[in-house]
Amino acid sequence: MYVSSLDQSGAEVTPANKTLPLVKDPERLNQRLKEIPSEPGVYFMRDASDRIIYIGKSRKLRSRVRSYFRDSQKLSDRIAMMVKQVAEIEFIVTDTEAEALALEANLIKQHQPYFNVLLKDDKKYPYVCITWSEDYPRIFITRNRRIGKKEDKYYGPYTDARLLRNILRLSKRLFALRQRPQPLFKDRVCLNYDLGRCPGVCQQLISAEEYRKTVQKVAMVFQGRAQELIDILTEQMHKSAEALNFESAARIRDQITGLKSLNAEQKVSLPDDTVSRDAIALAADEQHACIQLFQIRAGQLVGRLGFVADAQAAEPGTILQRVLEEHYQTADSVEIPVEILVQHELPDGEMLAAALSERKGRKVLIVAPQRSAKAEMIEMVERNAEYELARTQRLSDRNEQAMQDLAAILDLPDLPHRIEGYDISHIQGANAVASQVVFIDGLPAKQHYRHYKIKNPTVTAGHSDDFASLAEVIRRRFRKFGEDPQLPRVGNPDWPDLVMIDGGKGQLSSVVAVLQEMNLMEDLRVVSLAKQREEIFLPGESQPLETDAEQPGVQLLRRLRDEAHRFAVSFHRQQRSDNLRRSRLDEISGLGYQRQKQLLAHFRSVDYIRQATLEQLAKAPGIGDRLAKEIYDYFHPSLD
Repeated sequence: MYVSSLDQSGAEVTPANKTLPLVKDPERLNQRLKEIPSEPGVYFMRDASDRIIYIGKSRKLRSRVRSYFRDSQKLSDRIAMMVKQVAEIEFIVTDTEAEALALEANLIKQHQPYFNVLLKDDKKYPYVCITWSEDYPRIFITRNRRIGKKEDKYYGPYTDARLLRNILRLSKRLFALRQRPQPLFKDRVCLNYDLGRCPGVCQQLISAEEYRKTVQKVAMVFQGRAQELIDILTEQMHKSAEALNFESAARIRDQITGLKSLNAEQKVSLPDDTVSRDAIALAADEQHACIQLFQIRAGQLVGRLGFVADAQAAEPGTILQRVLEEHYQTADSVEIPVEILVQHELPDGEMLAAALSERKGRKVLIVAPQRSAKAEMIEMVERNAEYELARTQRLSDRNEQAMQDLAAILDLPDLPHRIEGYDISHIQGANAVASQVVFIDGLPAKQHYRHYKIKNPTVTAGHSDDFASLAEVIRRRFRKFGEDPQLPRVGNPDWPDLVMIDGGKGQLSSVVAVLQEMNLMEDLRVVSLAKQREEIFLPGESQPLETDAEQPGVQLLRRLRDEAHRFAVSFHRQQRSDNLRRSRLDEISGLGYQRQKQLLAHFRSVDYIRQATLEQLAKAPGIGDRLAKEIYDYFHPSLD
């Protein structure tokens, strides 16, 4: 692998021309393009602020990068906007196309470039998470795939949340799994153990190795391998019966019966029912693309996954390719089918097929069928995508109406694409924090949420100052724009179209004063929303706007305000809880912050630490005999 930063080229680079977009500096652009090799790899596009705004891959780097700057090349509006901002290009050469594919996926996940955000993370569809990073893995449903650790596995997203909950409920009934995220009791099992629903994970009555074998069976259900699991259990049932272990055989029989019920309603079949297939198709309007992916195993539909993408970001084939790349990126090799049916030809289909074949250990075909039963399968998937698009359009129309109404209320020149909301939370000044929440096109964009701990030394327990706290947060949020007047504002994806402050005229005035000091008020629209009467205040106006609390635009601001309040309060409670838990531990000599975290993670609470024996404390991670005695003596002082 070869890594290159093109800043090291022979061309003279001055601060003036380095920040100039390449399209406005043809000489430097030609120099950059000549330095890019015709080998497989990954390329980076950076803007004038040195931020990565796009990451791509190609079998031939030079040809792909050159295509962006050809006048004859037809680019989407989104990519054309990106090209105008590119001030620098970098690349990484890889040994194989499969390596380039994997590297691109990892880099996009790490940097989250703005123009790579094709799939929308709107928490519409749920995932199943198995926490393989833990000795005793948990299984739960989540709508946020970006939490957890690298070892954890996510399956989905599933379009039918009710069916998903039923599958998980049935799995917990068929297999003895941990039922609680945290133990109910410190030194004994709960009722779930007596009922046979849990193997006694809290007291480690089952080894981690044996428990993980049980979870692996459940994972096979979410991998679309239920029939394979049934075959394995059937063989185990026969062996148990031959060994006269009829109780075990009966338990396995019940598991097989339950698993068969999962597939009882599936009607989809293809002539060749021995081949595992995935079929993917989309339906799109001018804004949204709804993608459906059907998983067919042994002639049965075992999974139906859904994705939402920005229709303007790319052509249909590119969207389908990105969905498949992201979906298979974290999939085990056994989950990859030997045949993938696609609605449109993929731009890098051969590259993706080669990478999947290498991972699976056998040839994987990607086919765009034109006739026969396979084409009918794609048509069925497309019809389901059209139904999902209709649902998405109804939600989008509601948000569009709300944004239009809000633009009319505030006399905005355009619809407020990005709206930010701010709130402060504390108890009489103690543990003061702030929240920044972001709505994009009327929907929460949680990947852009941010917490702030208030650093103002005058804000302490017993002395609160919401005005000063809001001023501090706004200064920190927009500092980079105030320090760099050349940094693009309007049109910048990180620049809000509207800022809403939770509060009245006083809170708004403190924020306006800071923005005026930073020379940002000319380009930034700021309002406040008072709680009592849901009144909207504008800078410099003594009276609120005449609005109805129930009209769509005001309701949108209320949803934003309530989300900012919820996010601030939850962070404040977390900070307060952490401080309360650590207040007594801080007094123990030699017990620093990291060891406190390890101790609390092991015992779950200070009360359990106080009740622990000297031997139990010494076995805790990061503790040891000497520190264990310090902790034990602190909670059990001598009476001498």
